[in-house]
Amino acid sequence: MTAMTPGTWNLDATHTDVDFTVRHAGISKVRGTFNAVEGALVVGEDHNASSVKVTIDANSIDTGQPDRDGHIKSADFFETEAHPNMIFESTEVRGDAAGEFTLVGQLTIKGVSQPVELKAEFGGQTIDAFGMTRAGFEATGEISRKEFNINWNAPLQAAAGGVLVSDTVKIQIDASFVLPAEEGAQA
Repeated sequence: MTAMTPGTWNLDATHTDVDFTVRHAGISKVRGTFNAVEGALVVGEDHNASSVKVTIDANSIDTGQPDRDGHIKSADFFETEAHPNMIFESTEVRGDAAGEFTLVGQLTIKGVSQPVELKAEFGGQTIDAFGMTRAGFEATGEISRKEFNINWNAPLQAAAGGVLVSDTVKIQIDASFVLPAEEGAQA
């Protein structure tokens, strides 16, 4: 991973998107986002000494359809009354000097933790127009929702068969982190 100023960086939720895509009825895609996310990135002297922990409010799901969002919050999917948060905590960062790396960690959804690998890219570090030290990242990956005990589905009546909601969920993250002023001044 390309050099970043060491320190504890705070996730800037207003400039971060945590999005997902699933196949619907085998012929189209449904996209959604989570509007409430928080976290921190600890940057060490090298990528082996770095880590990230992010908490996503599962109730903040937004697919553009309130009825669908309500169903996804129910026991059929996230069961947000019992499991209001999803948590990703890194366990390893495998990187290269070009800024592309793999972020390995544990993702917990609905009380189930599974290992996940995200392909990621460091977008760079800069000082913005307000004097804040910022860094940006993009990350993508796929998970099996069944591995997180999210099994609800409905069979299709089409000749080809199949189910209403795919097992594979594609994840797309665009994240912005801010270094607190006292640490950023040392950058």
